Amino acid sequence: MSEPAADAETFLAATDTIAALRPELSLLEAGILAGLHLGLAADSRSFARIFGVEHALVLRAVESLTAETLITVTARDGRTQRTRYELSPAGSAVLMALAA
Repeated sequence: MSEPAADAETFLAATDTIAALRPELSLLEAGILAGLHLGLAADSRSFARIFGVEHALVLRAVESLTAETLITVTARDGRTQRTRYELSPAGSAVLMALAA
């Protein structure tokens, strides 16, 4: 049996913790990292749909996180712009603090 999806309170707490650890990140960027950490979304379209955010805003945040070397883009659909991503080693290090 798999673990249940994280609830809103868990997601918000993780987002706040990431934002506190990396104050240069926007709340959307911290939320993308939290969603990835909690297994809620690993691509831009899913994140946008689940959290009711415009896909274009999520794409900008993904590009920013990539520039910060916190995530690595693994695939991009040219037609829909769906961007799949995963944690980079630097991103994993930031999220290790959530487990502590």
